[in-house]
Amino acid sequence: MHPDSKIATFLKKHHVLTLATASGDQPWVANCFYAFLEEEMSFVFTSGYETRHIQEVLVNYKVAGNVVLETSIIGKIQGIQFSGMLLKVEGESLKIASSAYLKRFPFTALMDTTLWILQIDYLKMTDNRLGFGKKLVWERMC
Repeated sequence: MHPDSKIATFLKKHHVLTLATASGDQPWVANCFYAFLEEEMSFVFTSGYETRHIQEVLVNYKVAGNVVLETSIIGKIQGIQFSGMLLKVEGESLKIASSAYLKRFPFTALMDTTLWILQIDYLKMTDNRLGFGKKLVWERMC
């Protein structure tokens, strides 16, 4: 099931997500440049194994996060909250993910990077332009 076009449009306009992970009782957040894969309803980003968020994902692959528009105008507030699972990109998915990420961030072609894919399971978009507190929800059907 494809998301509402407003969700996909919003995610394609932006390029930084905030990723929330946890290890035991200590939560953590990290900001990551991403490419959005609409067909897969996934984010692709790079990060090294030495980072705290990846170390935590290796123990617990369930994550949450958001992508927001910074504004102080209440009528223009837009943002997405999501949860899903974060996995290293391998196999057939590597070609699609790599191509999308390099297209969005060509300078990474010169970097030694590890690609990760965040498969979205649940997503809620708030868009006050559609009415105060208007929510659009997407959920992955198994």
